[in-house]
Amino acid sequence: MFARKNGAEAAASEKKKEAPKYTWQQNVTLYLHDIVYMLVVVMLLLMLFFRIIVVDGPSMENTLLNGDYMLLVSNLFYKNPQYGDVVVISKQAYDNGKPIVKRVIATEGQEVDIDFDAGVVYVDEVALEEPYTKTLTTLKEGNIFPQTVEPGCVFVMGDNRNNSKDSRSLQIGQVDKRELLGKVFFILFPGTGMNNSQERDFHRIGAVK
Repeated sequence: MFARKNGAEAAASEKKKEAPKYTWQQNVTLYLHDIVYMLVVVMLLLMLFFRIIVVDGPSMENTLLNGDYMLLVSNLFYKNPQYGDVVVISKQAYDNGKPIVKRVIATEGQEVDIDFDAGVVYVDEVALEEPYTKTLTTLKEGNIFPQTVEPGCVFVMGDNRNNSKDSRSLQIGQVDKRELLGKVFFILFPGTGMNNSQERDFHRIGAVK
């Protein structure tokens, strides 16, 4: 009697140890469930830490081209803009907050002056060396210089100085740091410029200087 009981318990234990068998349809469903779960996690991380923005317009040529897909660090973590940073701005007072891409030229407390005849930008009375610009800064847009960047603000301009509406304009002016969506740091997919004027150059994929 005792031996029979032990044998029955052993058989039951072996059955419990056997892994459940699924049909191929059930296996596919489980795999798809796992994939969807992982995609949701990745998307949430991207939304929290990063953003993807597409360049619209010629104002950042030749650093960025129309149609470039860019990856930027979210403003949740980008809190201290510096000279030279390429940033994305959403200014509600301009074009209903449509994202625009510009470069930080000066930060709070710094004085900006522009010699439009010579096309030279000065920050704190020092002429900037700007190898990233496509043209000299000869286009006036209405703002008066010199001016001091207000607390909590930055002064921005596009690299294509004669085809960019930026802090020189009364429509945009100085940008509150709370209007920064983030800092651009990587080109994910290259565009072809305005009116597809340039061939897609995949060598441009990489970090933005």
